[in-house]
Amino acid sequence: MSITSAIVLFAVIWFLTFLVVIPFRVQTQGDLGDVLEGTQAGSPEHHHLKTKAWITTGISAVLWVVIFSVIVTDFITLEDIDLFQYLAQPDFD
Repeated sequence: MSITSAIVLFAVIWFLTFLVVIPFRVQTQGDLGDVLEGTQAGSPEHHHLKTKAWITTGISAVLWVVIFSVIVTDFITLEDIDLFQYLAQPDFD
């Protein structure tokens, strides 16, 4: 795996993890009872994005190491997950 591929893999994992982490611990204006005129009650009041970005970075680093090591060591190959190899050779016994 090249350096560019490793960086792209980390970026994809980071953004997917960030999209999962964003909804946790959001305090909306409706939850706090302080809805500003012209906004919805579901608008976030406290979003903690900096903390969530650090949490995402930690989780992504762990996931990246696992996925990177699986790819580099060929622990799982395409032949291992080829579901159509059994359909190509029918067994008539």
